[in-house]
Amino acid sequence: MSINVSEMVGESNDGWKGAVQSAVDKALKEGKEVVGVEVVNLTANVNNGRVTEYKANIKLAEKS
Repeated sequence: MSINVSEMVGESNDGWKGAVQSAVDKALKEGKEVVGVEVVNLTANVNNGRVTEYKANIKLAEKS
C-alpha cells in the first residue's frame, strides 16, 4: 500500500476538533481515502477579546 501526505487547513467556529474535521471533510469531498492526520498547528482569530474562529493546519495521510 502506498500513502501520500498532503497539508490542509480546516476552519470552524466551534473549536479545534471541528477545524480538524473540516479539513478531513474537504479531503473526502475531493475523493481522497483518508487513513490518518497529524495536527501540525492550531491557531485562532480573536475579535474584541473573544475567540471567533479556530484553525487547524494538518498533514493528511491518504491511500493512493
